[in-house]
Amino acid sequence: MPLSAVAVSNARPREKAYKLSDDRGLYLLVTPKGSRYWRFKYRFAGKEKTLAFGVYPDVGLADARDRRDAARKVIAAGRDPAAEKKRLIAEWRTRQEETFAVIADEWLERMEKERRSEATLSKLRWLTDFARPSLGDRPIAEITAPELLAVLRKVEARGRYETANRLRSTFGTIFRYAIATGRAQRDVAFDLRGALITPKVNHHAAITDPKEVGALLRAIHGYEGQLAVRHSLRLLSHLFVRPGELRLAEWKEFDPDTRVWTIPAHRTKMRRLHKVPLSNQVLAILGELEAITGDGKLLFPSILSEDRPMSDNTMNAALRRLGYDRSQMTAHGFRAMAATLLNECGKWHPDAIERQLGHVESSSVRRAYARGEHWDERVRMMRFWSDYLDQLREGAKVVNGRFGRAA
Repeated sequence: MPLSAVAVSNARPREKAYKLSDDRGLYLLVTPKGSRYWRFKYRFAGKEKTLAFGVYPDVGLADARDRRDAARKVIAAGRDPAAEKKRLIAEWRTRQEETFAVIADEWLERMEKERRSEATLSKLRWLTDFARPSLGDRPIAEITAPELLAVLRKVEARGRYETANRLRSTFGTIFRYAIATGRAQRDVAFDLRGALITPKVNHHAAITDPKEVGALLRAIHGYEGQLAVRHSLRLLSHLFVRPGELRLAEWKEFDPDTRVWTIPAHRTKMRRLHKVPLSNQVLAILGELEAITGDGKLLFPSILSEDRPMSDNTMNAALRRLGYDRSQMTAHGFRAMAATLLNECGKWHPDAIERQLGHVESSSVRRAYARGEHWDERVRMMRFWSDYLDQLREGAKVVNGRFGRAA
């Protein structure tokens, strides 16, 4: 006789476990402690088996019967419901291991193992964090283009168009990694091309007029803030490396005997070891700086901890203090300043300038022909550049490509 809801509710524990049968293999198992479990007995491939349907009262009589009926349909289709349940549980667990957050973390770990710079890793972590609140727990294979667009639209709504476009690109990289590792079928970020507002390109502001460069150098020379910060701007003007490369520079990378600063590959944007010739002026600045920070690891440690570099905004803040706003000059602008003036003077091969800027030729053929890296020419060029800056700072002017003293 089938069970009633009242009989199930009134089932009380006994000294030994006992069963209350319902119909077509369904029964309620009552334990001596009073727990009540739904079970389904069936035969498959000539063997008697039992399937668990949950605990009463979380699963009521009607729900238990629905599960029994579903299991019987699986048996009728020639499949074992117990094996089917295990498969579904395994799929669920797999989906939990294939969420956006899990795969993004795995991808970030891979970037770290590839020795990407800490600045790059911090930026990538910051970008992926935009998606975690809404998509972090979603299986990446189930995420749709509209869901991804909703995340990007929130960034756009704040007027951060460049960040939104960069975020779409980062999403695409993560999805392609998921595809490569067999956890997604397609890159839905690819479908969002053209869906975002195209940001206006803002190049790093730079001073390129020789007269204004001289005024800038004199302002830096008279900077009244921290001496180390003043030296960072002086070195940046002479070396025109990326600000992050200078900010993270370590004393062990500098060899005064060979007059070379060797920036390790993991700290450069192009992931290639980069060598910078050191002029007499640069060595003199380093000598002054060594008296301030030479006892530590970093050339420019933070004022809070000598084990950490100074803030990535310190040099730009110093320029603002000198009266140059972001539309006039930035720390990154020293690179454009050097590239412009060195190209305009006509003394140096453009490839030598590009190599000194740490740029990598996109063509593999041209890279093969440029293995010499124009080193000797770069050494001469960096000496010329330091002398040129001294002339400008002292008030010289350029006449027909030659230095002449201003009247």
